[in-house]
Amino acid sequence: VFTPYKNAWLKKVDSYYLQSYAIQAHAEALANKPLDAKPVPTLSQIGFEASNLQALKLPTGISGGALLFEEFLQRIDDYEDSRNFPAVKGPSYLGVHLRFGTVSIRQLAAEALQRQLAGSAGATVWLSELIWRDFYAQILSNYPHVAEASFKPDYDAIQWETGVEADALFAAWCEGRTGYPLVDAAMAQINQTGYMHNRLRMVAACFLIKDLGIDWRRGERYFADKLNDFDQSANNGGWQWASSSGCDAQPYFRIFNPVSQSLKFDPDGKFIRKYLPVLAGLQGKALHSPWEAAPLELAAAGVELGKNYPLPLVQHAEARSRTLQRYAVVKKTLA
Repeated sequence: VFTPYKNAWLKKVDSYYLQSYAIQAHAEALANKPLDAKPVPTLSQIGFEASNLQALKLPTGISGGALLFEEFLQRIDDYEDSRNFPAVKGPSYLGVHLRFGTVSIRQLAAEALQRQLAGSAGATVWLSELIWRDFYAQILSNYPHVAEASFKPDYDAIQWETGVEADALFAAWCEGRTGYPLVDAAMAQINQTGYMHNRLRMVAACFLIKDLGIDWRRGERYFADKLNDFDQSANNGGWQWASSSGCDAQPYFRIFNPVSQSLKFDPDGKFIRKYLPVLAGLQGKALHSPWEAAPLELAAAGVELGKNYPLPLVQHAEARSRTLQRYAVVKKTLA
């Protein structure tokens, strides 16, 4: 469970573990380069492909990580309130630097802890997010079966949708054609930039699993292929949280309503309009659930449902009922 882990983490970590270590004193102890040393493999040789993402704007290297961190510190106090809104510059955007080691996790934790002790609520929440990263790494290390299966084995008895129809639903999700604007905008973001806001990762994952009934592992693999900040333990932990099969995951009966999430976290539709310009002319709730809009309103905005924007793949209320039935196979273990 995360909370006891977090409390133990905070008790364990003090200035000794977070201090900077001198490196020059140890440089002379490095071994000489072997005479038969082979060249460092290229990125393509280890499986990376060149990016064609025109919208990917990311300061790179150690200097880039330092720049992003310094910029984030100017707004870290607001993190608690801003982190869930995809149209707001709330996150640190340091995930990719943590993945590639171009920023020090100890440096981030030390700064966050110092600011937490000074009373910053934003720093407290952000430090908790860093601890979640460690938590998921520990889960993967100590329970390696989660790489292929549910942390809670009973959840592997769930029968997911399969076959041609399920494949079509999965393809529509991948391509942002679900008919739910916030989900589609989220998928457009990951496909165009290699990044997805954390709140949207939860929304998109929950929709795939609990609205479409698709195995969480399929979504996990898609994110692994697309995210420039992909970290196996964090990605796996996030998907198992969404599917309720993970360690300290959301309860199985918690099923995000994609329209409610949209109204709450993108109330003005700024994020949706950025990634779904075809819907930009819609106002109010029509932007979040266009199938409920009046025909004249759709026509005035140039939206043709089923033509230039899809109708919903599923009705959320019906999908929710199917999910509760699907999870009944493990309900007896949840008491």
